[in-house]
Order: sequence, then structure tokens, then C-alpha cells
Amino acid sequence: MTAHRTNPHPLNAHVRPHARPDLARPGVGLVKASTWRVGTPERQRAAVEAIARTWEKRPWPTEGLLSYTVHIGEDGDTLLHYSQWRSEEDYQELVRTERAARNAEIDAAVPGIERVALHSYELYRVAGLGADGGERVPGCVVTVEVEFDGPDPARQRGWVDAVFEALGSDPAPHPGGISGHFHLGLDGARVLNYAEWESADAHRKALAAPGDGIGGPTPQWRRVRAYPGLVRSTVRRHTPGLSLAPGA
Repeated sequence: MTAHRTNPHPLNAHVRPHARPDLARPGVGLVKASTWRVGTPERQRAAVEAIARTWEKRPWPTEGLLSYTVHIGEDGDTLLHYSQWRSEEDYQELVRTERAARNAEIDAAVPGIERVALHSYELYRVAGLGADGGERVPGCVVTVEVEFDGPDPARQRGWVDAVFEALGSDPAPHPGGISGHFHLGLDGARVLNYAEWESADAHRKALAAPGDGIGGPTPQWRRVRAYPGLVRSTVRRHTPGLSLAPGA
């Protein structure tokens, strides 16, 4: 039986600079990514403010939650939630003890939030963060959600490895990308790339360049796009909103 994971010496929620989680943090065994639909840009901002108020005035809920990040969808409707955990047991501890009360307070400030599409992932491979990657501050976070026609962990890894082969062989990579963090869905049928870009405009220019999406018209990129069993690939842009971590 798993021991209770709440912190015996509660810490506060610390706001991380640039709304940026520590994507290289050790000890992350699980990532949860989900979407909230709130309806308008005004409600997006109000929801992020309500999350900040709710979390900053309460002790950090459990030591097994390593960070909690919210980004604002360019669509004017959605919020991306990205949280780092030690384990599924730690997440379930939050559900059991804290989540309902925190969500109720946020819902009181912004009624009618629709919570959809919660998925669990583990980090597999990281691209970028070269010599100056750690110094560049992302102005945009792009998520690429890839879905396959059924669970196959070897196929998940194979697709990500094919992306890295394409990146390594691309004769003209786009300069605005900072990093890509490729996560494998624990359902065996999904991949999430959490990608940092210098700006939304840099990402738009990359999409408008020759080729179909990010990447040039090379055989390696064509293999990525036509990978066996690939059902869909959904790309969304976000503005960094809020990132919280435990701190004194």
C-alpha cells in the first residue's frame, strides 16, 4: 500500500519565471496533460488569475506534485494544463484530498469551465537546448498531439525516433524553435511533443515554409508524416501563462 504523500512541512506555491516549468527536472515519473475549455479570451485570462489566487494562498498539496503549468490557447477558448509528477499514486493523492476544493473555488470565479482530455505521459526524448537554448525564453509553446490507430509502444518510440532522424538530416531547420520534449502516452497510442518556440510568428513562418508542416520536403520528413498507423496530428499554439512549483 502506498504511503500518504503529503508534505509534513508544507511549502508554498512558487511562481516560476517566464511561466516555464523545469523541463529537465529530475525525478519526474509521470506527466499529466489536459485541456480546459472556457469560451473567450477574457475568460481564459480570468481562469488563469483564479488558478493563481487559489493555488498561491494554499500550501502546496503534495510533495509528489513537482510542477503545475497552465498556458493560454491561441484559439481564445482553451487552456493547456501540464503537470509533472513523481508517480500516478501521487496524482491520485491530490484527487483524493485537494482537487475538488481547488476546482470548486476556480469554478466559483469562472463558472462553466469544461474539463476535457486528460492524458498521462512519460518523457522519452528531448530535442534542442543546444549551446544557447537554455538562454532563450519561449514566447510560444506549441503542442503536437499524435494519435495512432491502437496501442503499440514500439510504434510510439519508432515514430519519435523517426522525427529525430528527420531533424538531424534536415538541410534547413527553422531557427525559431528552442526545444521539443517528446512524451509517450501511457495508453500506448499517443505521443505529445511539448515544444518551445521564440514566438508564435516564428512558428507560423516555419509552417509556411516549403514542406508539409515543420520540416522540409525530405524523405525523412515524408516518412514521419506517413508513418504506419498514424491517424491524426493536432498542432496548437499557446502563450505561456502560469507555472507553479513548491517553494519556501
